[in-house]
Amino acid sequence: MSAPVLLAFVLGYFALLLGVAWWTSRRADNEAFFIGSRNSPWLLVAFGMVGTSLSGVTFISVPGAVGLTQFSYLQIVLGHVLGYLVVAFVLLPLYYRHGLTSIYGYLEHRLGPRSYRTGAAIFVVSRTLGATARLYLVVRVLQDTILDSFGMPFWLTAAVILLMVLLYTVEGGVRTIVYTDTLQTAGMLLGLMVCTGFLLQRLDLTVAGSLAQMQERSLATVFGTDPQAKTWWLKQVVAGAFIAIAMTGLDQEMMQKSISVKRLRDAQKNVVLLSLVLLAVVSLFLYLGGLLALFAPTVGLQVAGDRLFPAVVLGYLPVAVQVLFVIALISALFPSADGALTALTSSFCIDLLGLHKRADWDEARRTRVRRSVHLGFAALFMALVMGFKALDDPSMIGLILKIAAYTYGPLLGLFAFGVLTQRAVNDRWVPLVALAAPALCWLIDVNQRALFGAWQLGLELLVLNGALTFVGLWGLSRRQAAPA
Repeated sequence: MSAPVLLAFVLGYFALLLGVAWWTSRRADNEAFFIGSRNSPWLLVAFGMVGTSLSGVTFISVPGAVGLTQFSYLQIVLGHVLGYLVVAFVLLPLYYRHGLTSIYGYLEHRLGPRSYRTGAAIFVVSRTLGATARLYLVVRVLQDTILDSFGMPFWLTAAVILLMVLLYTVEGGVRTIVYTDTLQTAGMLLGLMVCTGFLLQRLDLTVAGSLAQMQERSLATVFGTDPQAKTWWLKQVVAGAFIAIAMTGLDQEMMQKSISVKRLRDAQKNVVLLSLVLLAVVSLFLYLGGLLALFAPTVGLQVAGDRLFPAVVLGYLPVAVQVLFVIALISALFPSADGALTALTSSFCIDLLGLHKRADWDEARRTRVRRSVHLGFAALFMALVMGFKALDDPSMIGLILKIAAYTYGPLLGLFAFGVLTQRAVNDRWVPLVALAAPALCWLIDVNQRALFGAWQLGLELLVLNGALTFVGLWGLSRRQAAPA
């Protein structure tokens, strides 16, 4: 299909998003922007969070990685299910009990104001890097598949897409993205299922027959059995649990949607349902990756990694599937950008600027500040997307998980110390601990061969980072009863 026709479908889809944004942002105030007026339907939140959790990286990078890492990513997702149970039944009750708008307000209540601002600042850095890495991947695919043919430069593509996201999030915030993420998740999942079905048809295989061929070619291996390797099943499952706790339960973007639900019980149902749906959807993505690895040699296609899925669909599948793929790709792009922009704006305004505490500011002034912050983060996103373009990592999912291990580790340690102990910490030195722990992790990571020999440290670096933060906080604390 020609690039102009594909572009027309993209613009039509965006017009639909703008319509949803207009409808949901009517009479929206700052409370609606930050927390959806605490009245979001839990089922829509759960479904929309699937798209946010997966993003364009899962859509493109997980299938493309099967040829290299088989189905080992499923070990991490099995760990996610365990982590989501902790989020649902340990963290969510904590957030609801304190009536939080920003989850990092718990750190102020439990540890002190510097701990609170440290937690919020860590989130801002982590989510900014993670979201822009995800955004870059999908912008790159759109550039390669459609916009290069128009002679449109990469920077302009990124700028236009960010402008689109700004247009439909700047007013409605959480109230809007609860609905737009639902629409986008549906588009992404529909694209996944249709592409899988057509690949099976092109290969002339049944599901059982395709799985048998994947097993023969060692593509469907799930569990790693070498205790020293990064892919050992216990390492991956444990790391997956802590990744879910950190990247969902300690992440303002994800929790902002959950605590926008009116009742705790419904928010818990949202998270449990999310974990089960994610397990099923990622399994299908891995299966699709196996089909792509089987199909590519049959047509002499020598492409791997993140470029494999687009190359197969746009080169060898019917026109209607190509259109649906592009729509699904856009659907995977926007949830990773719109929710991040909204959550970063919320955290910066509430946690770092103290917008809700400024009694001398009227609603109009607060709205002006919030819009300015929103625009500022969009500009920062643009700069970082260009930075990732210069880096051009062949498989972004590994890079994103590495970023998470370094940046979410201190958050994991801060919340664990607050929840699991009753000790009072010297709040003044908490920012230093939050910087020292990832720095020490980096030293261990780059010298792990000298330190551990054949033992390979992988995603459990996140756990180590959190543990070092916990130990540092313990060293700064004294035994004293503190409110939970």
